[in-house]
Amino acid sequence: MRRVVVYIALVLFSFLCLVPIAWLVVSAFKANADFQTYAFMPPVDRLTVGNFPSLFRQMPFLRFMMNSFFVAGVTVIVQLFFSSLGGFALTKYAFAGKKTIMGVMLATMMIPGPVLLAPMYELIYHLGLIDSHLGLIVPGMVNVFGMFLFRQSMVSIPDEMLQAARIDGCNEFQIFWHVVLPVSRPMIGAFCLIAFMGTWNSFLWPQIILQSSDRFTLPIGLNQMVGVYEADYGAMMAGTLLAVLPVVVLFFILQKEFIAGLTKGAVKG
Repeated sequence: MRRVVVYIALVLFSFLCLVPIAWLVVSAFKANADFQTYAFMPPVDRLTVGNFPSLFRQMPFLRFMMNSFFVAGVTVIVQLFFSSLGGFALTKYAFAGKKTIMGVMLATMMIPGPVLLAPMYELIYHLGLIDSHLGLIVPGMVNVFGMFLFRQSMVSIPDEMLQAARIDGCNEFQIFWHVVLPVSRPMIGAFCLIAFMGTWNSFLWPQIILQSSDRFTLPIGLNQMVGVYEADYGAMMAGTLLAVLPVVVLFFILQKEFIAGLTKGAVKG
């Protein structure tokens, strides 16, 4: 009976999570007039695929998507390198002030993001990175949350494995690259998914930094479709559906690593 109750609860929660996705899919095929008439599903004969051609006519959707892929891809690669390297240092090295540094890092995670917008904008302005993709990438190069994810993952790596690599003649970076990273593969998959989703869906910071329309990322481009007096809701829903697809595909590719990285750690024993 307990298992039956658990399964029923999981099905109900899954249904609640899937309702917004189902509404988005249906809305992508609705005519604009039906948004005010039908709350969810209009008659099948009223569904249309015309929202997708309308979307591509109204905005350079592919350019915005390529911009988002570029920013998200570069940010994930850079964050992955520095976060894993920082997690390795915090886990496997003893140095003066280590606990203090970790405390300060944890404290920075408690600062609300909007509080940092003004000083960050001033910094990016003096660096000459306003209205550039580097202005989006540079502030996100280091991810404190990622460092602690990798730290928790690398704690389970035996020190004897690192000592054996040193005896074989590996330097410290070779140990990190050839020994630690391959063992941390589940956490790498989990972190890449989290970092990609955060960057792909970022709206506020790109809205502040980017000024030229040819550099807009996808969330900013879709937001431009909201007019003062009217909005093409069908095209917006079609664009939102297409914007969600890369994240969904990436999740299905990395779901095993995501679950293993967040639940079992990097080493099975």
